[in-house]
Amino acid sequence: MNEKKGKYKVRDLKLAPAGKLRIQWAESRMPVLMALREKYRVTKPFKGFRIAGCLHVTKETAVLVKTFVDAGADVSWSGCNPLSTQDDVAASLAADGVSIFAWHGMNVKEFYWCIEETLKFQPNLTLDDGADLIFTVHNKHTEMLPEIIGGTEETTTGVHRLRAMAADGALKYPVIAVNDAETKWDFDNVYGTGQSTLDGVLRATSVLLAGKNIVIAGFGHCGRGVAMRAKGLGANVIVTEVKPTAALKAALEGYRVMKMDDAAKIGDLFITATGVKDVIVDRHFKVMKDGAIVCNTGHYDCEIRIPDLEKMKKSIREVRKDNEEYTLKNGRRIYLLAKGRLVNLAAAEGHPSEVMDMSFANQFMSQLRLVEMYRKGQWLEQKVHDIPVEQDQEIAALKLKTMGYAIDRLTPDQERYIDDYASGT
Repeated sequence: MNEKKGKYKVRDLKLAPAGKLRIQWAESRMPVLMALREKYRVTKPFKGFRIAGCLHVTKETAVLVKTFVDAGADVSWSGCNPLSTQDDVAASLAADGVSIFAWHGMNVKEFYWCIEETLKFQPNLTLDDGADLIFTVHNKHTEMLPEIIGGTEETTTGVHRLRAMAADGALKYPVIAVNDAETKWDFDNVYGTGQSTLDGVLRATSVLLAGKNIVIAGFGHCGRGVAMRAKGLGANVIVTEVKPTAALKAALEGYRVMKMDDAAKIGDLFITATGVKDVIVDRHFKVMKDGAIVCNTGHYDCEIRIPDLEKMKKSIREVRKDNEEYTLKNGRRIYLLAKGRLVNLAAAEGHPSEVMDMSFANQFMSQLRLVEMYRKGQWLEQKVHDIPVEQDQEIAALKLKTMGYAIDRLTPDQERYIDDYASGT
């Protein structure tokens, strides 16, 4: 490890040139965020503000970080998952003077140490993916709360945690739910997760997906995206759900729907995407086929109960990178990918840059909203807030423009008609 106390801790600073190339590639694929960088690098609206970020250290995240820096922010960063950091990207950010504490393969103790280091510069804005940083502030550093004007949250799991905190009266500053933006979860969660999850599976296994029984646990935005892409590659998709409406949607889209207890007997590949613990447990492992592959694309590694698999094993070996073969006492083999961590980031590179362009544009604009309100002496209520509809539409319009698409506009007469409740047949 290369370390400069109080500034950064990354795997190896010599990786910086490779990381720089990857970041530049991402920049060429993220025109919306780059347009925001060009717009605000002169006025520097974030000057005097300190942003503590806890989010996957990928090439796309680096583009967001550099955009904040160009807009005047002081930034300190940590990774939000032990296996998702791209070490060359982290090294490149460190070489550019960004305070960053992240490396691939850290343990849980090191993970929280990195968050603590990120917080040492006393932030007044937070940016989170999973709410671990926000939770750390509320649990261990309440003295920082008066200085924090607000935060943003990137993912479904984090938003759920924060809404629960707010309902309990425990959330002490406003947080904007970037995840719930239409230009985030209808694109990042669906198309990003769908493509990157199967990318991770293929990198870890190189198996043929066509003809396989692929069991997807959860048919929310992420599960729907994975199902869509698996079907497109010729898989027989099976969905397990606990929510009737979600299960009905899956059935009407042509997928088989059944309980996990039944799916466990026929599945070739299992992908959890629920955000809930204990989705695949010992009774499921006991009936799986010899050679079944199990992985997770949810934020935390609790969806697959790995301790149950550990108890059942006779031996374990890594047969490929991010692919562990568990031989059970009865001789059957089960393959666990990426140690049950989110396979799209631990075994691949995460979502494509093009889709993260919109998600991270939402992050930037939401943080800017907090700063602008603060400068005007305005404060959001201490709860979880949705982004404005106008922001969603602005980002979508910018994205369409960069893709070369044009759309129609309502005429003044059409606009009047929409609001004319007296109009009828």
